[in-house]
Parts: sequence; C-alpha cells; structure tokens
Amino acid sequence: MIKKISINEVRLGMYIHKISGNWMNHPFWKSAFLLSEPEDLEKLKRCNVEELWIDISRGLDVLHGNAREADKPVNPERVQPLPSERRIEKVILADELIAARKVHAKTKSAVISMFSDVRMGKSVQVEEAVALVDEIHLSVERNSNALLSLIRLKTADEYTYLHSVAVCVLMVALGKQLGLRGEELKQVGVAGLLHDIGKMAVPHEILNKPDKLTDKEFDIVKSHPRRGWEILRTVYQADEPALDVCLHHHERMDGKGYPDRLSADTLTLHARMGAVCDVYDAITSDRCYKKGWEPAEAIRKMTSWKDGHFDETVFRAFVKTVGIYPVGTLLKLKSGRLGVVVEQSARSLLAPKIKVFFSTRTNGHIPVEIIDMSKSEDSIVSAESPEQWGLDPGKI
Repeated sequence: MIKKISINEVRLGMYIHKISGNWMNHPFWKSAFLLSEPEDLEKLKRCNVEELWIDISRGLDVLHGNAREADKPVNPERVQPLPSERRIEKVILADELIAARKVHAKTKSAVISMFSDVRMGKSVQVEEAVALVDEIHLSVERNSNALLSLIRLKTADEYTYLHSVAVCVLMVALGKQLGLRGEELKQVGVAGLLHDIGKMAVPHEILNKPDKLTDKEFDIVKSHPRRGWEILRTVYQADEPALDVCLHHHERMDGKGYPDRLSADTLTLHARMGAVCDVYDAITSDRCYKKGWEPAEAIRKMTSWKDGHFDETVFRAFVKTVGIYPVGTLLKLKSGRLGVVVEQSARSLLAPKIKVFFSTRTNGHIPVEIIDMSKSEDSIVSAESPEQWGLDPGKI
C-alpha cells in the first residue's frame, strides 16, 4: 500500500516509494529504496523535500500511538539493507586534498609501471592494483570531492595512464553511490584501473596519433578491449568484474558498441558503470588530437546520448556522484563573479559550493570566498570556459 507522508514522519525502516519534486533537487539518485542508513535519513531531512510516498507493504508505516521505533518492516526479506562497514570519519576538502594528492601520484606511478611491464610482455601484478584501490576507497569515503577534483589534471602525453586512474576513482565513487560495498566495490575499482590495459598492445604511433586515424588504424584501436581481456584472463588474481569491464566498457545499451555489440539485456551492471565512467573522463580530457570539454558541458552532452548509449539508472547515479556542475567547473554568477566548483551540496545538484575569485565587471581578481549556492542570494547564470576569460584551468 502506497501512503503519502510529510518529511517529519519519515524514519528508518520505511520503504521510500517516491520523493516529491525533481530528482536533481534531492541527494538520492533513485527515488525507491529501503531507508536503512542513519546518514541517508539525515540527508533526506536536510534537503528541501516536504513530502514523500512510502510503501508500507515493504517497510515500516508511520508511528501511531504506542508504536515503537524498533518495529520490524512488514516484509524485510524483499529488500535487504546493505551490509554495514566500519565507519570512516569525514574530513573537510582542504584536509583530504593533502592525502588525495599523495594517493593520486602513487597510483599514477604504479599504473605507469604496470602498463610498461605489460608492453614488455610481463605479467600484471593485480595485487598491487588492489592495494591502490583500497587507498582510493578510503579517500573517497573521507571526502570524495578531493580525488574527483584531481582527476582532470592530466596532460595529453599522460592521458593513457591518468585516464585509468580517473576511471578507477569514478568507478569507486559511482559504486558507492549505487550501494556497492566491500569486496564488490573493491573489484569495480580494480576494473576501472585495468580497463584500458589492452591499449598497451596498440602501437604507440597509432595510440598517440594527432591526426585522424585511417579505418585500419581505428580497427587496431578498437581491438584493445579484447586484447586487454586476453591479457587479464591469464592472471589468476583477476576477478570477473575486471575481465568484464575490460572487454565491455565500449558496449552500448542499443547494441551499437564494440567488440561484441552487446545490448541492454546482456550487459552487466559493472560494464554499464565502466561505459559511463570511461566516456566522461575521455571527453573531459585534453587529447593529442582534441581539447577536452568542460565538465558541465560533458554532462549535458551525455544526457542527450543516454537513451541509446548509457543505462539510465547508472547515468542518474553518476550525475549524483559528480554533480550537474562537477568539481572544477567554472561558473558565472548573476552578480558578475566567476567561481570554480569545489564541492557538491547535500541539498541540491543545482547548488554546489564554489570558490569565487574573479569579477567580470572589473575584469580582475577579487578576494577569494567560498560560497554555498544553496544558501546564497546570488544565482548561477552559466558554465563558462576558462580560456574565454584568459584563465588557466590548472591554476584556478
């Protein structure tokens, strides 16, 4: 039975059937779920939701009279809460950036070493990748915005290696948003780190060619998922998610991808995640043959492609992970100020926290200030290109 309740009546154990309003205005990528985590209850109460619908056949009803908070869900076996994990203390962005930079540099170095070994015909040391993913997971748990702010910092020459680091970070953050825990979350992180290892079987002059590829060269590049899968399947430590994502991260929901032209009914959750994370980082990165799109523009483009290219549920969760205005996006405010997104707001995807530093009216720098747009009287006018204002994205 579906029942409409006010936000003041919501409690743990309820099955949320639908949250009122636009999905972008609350901190959950899905509207139907069992409310089993205290932190999710707090998020729900803090956002601008006034009412929602619950399904009392799948969870608790509102409290009446002497009803106790410890009442059990009517049908708990239908929706099981996620297994609990040790709680990791959250830290502010500035503090986590110190640790995140070290993790990012360490992972980059390890990926270069692993990929170079593969190019020379040596075996992949998957256990090293697992240890790195553990560190990435801990950083994401403490403050996901830190590593997400670093993944765009790559040159065209470093793309192949840092793309793998970025996809790993995105896979862990997305997996967390989707409710993956424990060993599965670790495995999708490893899958992200190793998904492009097949590119080590592609000649360097083709992989980094600045001009348009010939049809024959493009076919060679398109062979990298299968070549990577062949490399990984010889390594006994490689789990199924790593093999799956490596082989299928270029598949599409409409069956027009490669190498196997799989479609929605045959693609796993892990492959669907890999497709979204791989495309996002690819189109926001500078390559030897093109300039990367700004993060907000990339999200807009991917939204227009999602029906045939991506799984809609996974894509929604991804947007919740990085934001409508991802970390690093340059925004112009109604006041004429420019600011860069430094953190997502728990209240709304459309109202991130930004660092303002420049005035378009005076065409000069102003004192730096952190503004939470969900609490500000100012408003966002547009996402801007740093080059348009003569700004260096890496120094904003």
